[in-house]
Amino acid sequence: MNLIRKTTFLIAVSLTLCTATFAQLSKNWFNEDPSKDKFAGVSSDYTYEELLKQKKSTTVIVAVIDGGTEVSHPDLKDHIWVNDGEIAGNGIDDDKNGYVDDMNGWSFIGGKSGDVSHDTFEATRIVKKFQSKYEGKSTSGLSDQEKQEYKMYQAAKKNLAAELKSAKEELASYAKLKLQLDSMKLAMGSEDFKAEDVAAYKSNDEEFNKLKSGIASAMTSGVAFNEIYDPIVEGYNIYYVMVNYQLNTEFDSRNIVGDNYEDFTEKFYGNNNVTGPEATHGTHVAGIIGAVRTNDIGIKGVASDVQLMILRVVPDGDERDKDVANAIRYAVDNGAKVINMSFGKMFSPGKKYVDDAMLYAASKDVLLVHAAGNDGANIDKESNFPHPYYQGADVREQAWIEVGAISSSGDAASFSNYGAKKVDVLAPGVKIFSTLPEGEYGNLNGTSMAAPVVTGIAAMIRSYYPGLKATEVRKIIMDSAIKIPTKTKLPGSSKKKVKYSKLCASGGIANAYRALKIAGSMAK
Repeated sequence: MNLIRKTTFLIAVSLTLCTATFAQLSKNWFNEDPSKDKFAGVSSDYTYEELLKQKKSTTVIVAVIDGGTEVSHPDLKDHIWVNDGEIAGNGIDDDKNGYVDDMNGWSFIGGKSGDVSHDTFEATRIVKKFQSKYEGKSTSGLSDQEKQEYKMYQAAKKNLAAELKSAKEELASYAKLKLQLDSMKLAMGSEDFKAEDVAAYKSNDEEFNKLKSGIASAMTSGVAFNEIYDPIVEGYNIYYVMVNYQLNTEFDSRNIVGDNYEDFTEKFYGNNNVTGPEATHGTHVAGIIGAVRTNDIGIKGVASDVQLMILRVVPDGDERDKDVANAIRYAVDNGAKVINMSFGKMFSPGKKYVDDAMLYAASKDVLLVHAAGNDGANIDKESNFPHPYYQGADVREQAWIEVGAISSSGDAASFSNYGAKKVDVLAPGVKIFSTLPEGEYGNLNGTSMAAPVVTGIAAMIRSYYPGLKATEVRKIIMDSAIKIPTKTKLPGSSKKKVKYSKLCASGGIANAYRALKIAGSMAK
């Protein structure tokens, strides 16, 4: 499941209840130096000030494979990749790369009639595809390939049933809360009401009366009503979408794209709308990597000399393997040297094709950076796709970095996936302030935010030391990670503490200053 975005919202809601903890937190903390600024940032600001001041950089193209990015954002527009071989808006494939008017990248989830917004989860698609073939059957008489399909179908069916049951229960709870709060707002007759108005509101629902007391108490402490109401509305919307679209086997938005989805060799489909109908996630990710550092507005991205190539493949649901593979190939063929992938899911029926694209990227010296996910799970044991191990072999692609998340204290983020084998390094991923659509800024949380921090460091290395290979850049980032001698709470656990070496292969937190020092030595 595409829980990177879903869990980001749930974490954001919980953080609103403990904002006092972060009252003194710098908005720029992920760029700051842990020894100078007291937050567990990656020292990128310090690196530019002390290490790179007199050095010349080379522009690096970084591909952002995500759900869409606002390319006109004031803090991004000067760093958006422009395809010089294309003439904007003329309806002609001027550069003959197979994509018409691909000025800033491409969307593999758009078509002539519009753009995909909601889509199903991969488990939903698997159940729909194989139900008639395998339901009520056994493995008797099946070929080896069919046995693999059967196993995947059974796992997807179990997952879908559990997720749908849970989502329906959550939707009912949120719907009830929303209805009660809407009724209360209507009874008040005004948007401007106080804690005592809430306390005086009468309801026949005893459960709601208890909740009402809590709301009144919170408002007395200075919490605005909308800070309580808005997350409930958003929670309702999330579970409504899950029940009616993402977990609904009858829903299919692929007709918008108009491709032959079963043909994984097909490359030329989609449209050039790289912003799409929902660009929050991708815009935030892009800003972390490469928001302009010198314009005195908004934020500073980690990397100073980048062009951001925007590739839209992630809908409000699970990304599809065909689109991911094609986006990687597009990025490689059009000059990207680093690719950021802040997405993930539990099933990958087309992993072979993603593997082929991963191998292609590595053969062209392109580094792939991927977010580990937000389930608080050990992905050495739990399914999480895409990942750098080739199907059917215990062989790891060395041009791939898997990133988990930490908070500003340096502790592992409670939501972050981990794995001493499959996760390489940790990076800032809690309360990260970055660009948002409509020229805005705000905080998001997730390994989706940690991956672009590492992507930014990789881009810095490739910008100042372009002779280093992708595999060398990965090794530098891992070798330069700051090893933490203390233990941290195990993500997903309430009490258990572990060494950082149990969470990732490097046993530490990414650091730009140390990485660029090693890169300088290696380059010599």
